[in-house]
Amino acid sequence: MDFQEPGAWDSLRAGIRELCHEFGDTYWQKLDRDRDYPLEFVNALGQAGWLSTLIPIEYNGGGMGLLETSIVLEEINRSGGNANAAHAQVYLMAVLLRHASENLKHTYLPQIAAGSLRLQAFAVTEPNAGSETTRIETKAVRDGNKYIINGSKIFISRVEQSDMMLILARTTAYDEVADKTTGLSLFLVDLRRSRDRMNVHPLRVSMNNQTNSVEFVDLEVPADHMIGEEGNGFRCVIDSWNAERILIASECIGDGRWFIDRAVRRANERVVFGKSIGANQGVQFPIASAYAHVEAADLIRLKAATKFDTGDPCGPEANMAKLLASESSWEAANVCLDTYGGYGFLAEYDVERKFRETRLYTVAPVNNNLVLAYLGQRVLGLAKSY
Repeated sequence: MDFQEPGAWDSLRAGIRELCHEFGDTYWQKLDRDRDYPLEFVNALGQAGWLSTLIPIEYNGGGMGLLETSIVLEEINRSGGNANAAHAQVYLMAVLLRHASENLKHTYLPQIAAGSLRLQAFAVTEPNAGSETTRIETKAVRDGNKYIINGSKIFISRVEQSDMMLILARTTAYDEVADKTTGLSLFLVDLRRSRDRMNVHPLRVSMNNQTNSVEFVDLEVPADHMIGEEGNGFRCVIDSWNAERILIASECIGDGRWFIDRAVRRANERVVFGKSIGANQGVQFPIASAYAHVEAADLIRLKAATKFDTGDPCGPEANMAKLLASESSWEAANVCLDTYGGYGFLAEYDVERKFRETRLYTVAPVNNNLVLAYLGQRVLGLAKSY
């Protein structure tokens, strides 16, 4: 494996940094304070083509791979922003490209590529079915040339900011299937025509994240808007999970590098007892350790994304990338806060905002304990622990 970044990545990084520079610290601080969605930023990303990198050129997209796309999200977070506001539209392309019908691709992908249509919402988690996805209770019943969906979802982000949504629902009851991963189907829903069949309740969380609980009441979805085959929606979702884990890892790497950059700057500039605090091993060594861990996580991210792009199985690498990147960014966040001391809790320095944002990823979209369970049981062959 060549560990030297291709020259094309330099222009890729420079391009996204240039756009992010227009949305500096004060922009993100105000959004965080007001709990507002970064609409201007997301629109700028879409119009510049940064949210359509995975879409093939034939649909007017960027025609890039997940590897290049992961760099885009990394740079957003390294620039002090929060790619969480737009990342779903990126990783959900893995589902549409691999499993949607040609008609759906030709209908929606060019609009998504142009930035005129947003697919930012993915409805899977339910109040009684979090990590145990096969236990979801939302039902989709066939009625002629359409399906009728009823049920409740929770922690569904960007519902109000999205034009389209993917919904996972049961088309065959849990007790009626031998393989519990079957009987689940995936639907592409046009929210612009469906909001009157949805009760959306915003949830306030510790960071600026537009997440909601959603109730579907007789929501009608055309039968031709099913993604993949009936009953095999779980298989489609797995593709999105691998892409999601790799892209979340990339955001964490961006966060980690942002924290390291800020910690180094602070350690060099802050003078106490006649010398910079970075001269003290108690400050210097934790920063160096966090740096090493972030850089190591980057390597497994690159391996996972490369395998995804070549079509090779990448479940272990995708999960390890998410695990190591989220833990290293959290380590870097704590080191950065320690380096700033009391000043790190002041909103004007942005450390406490990024601290809250990066903490999410050790818990969601998959808890790191479940990643360890996957590695232990599926990769190492150890006994199931739950």
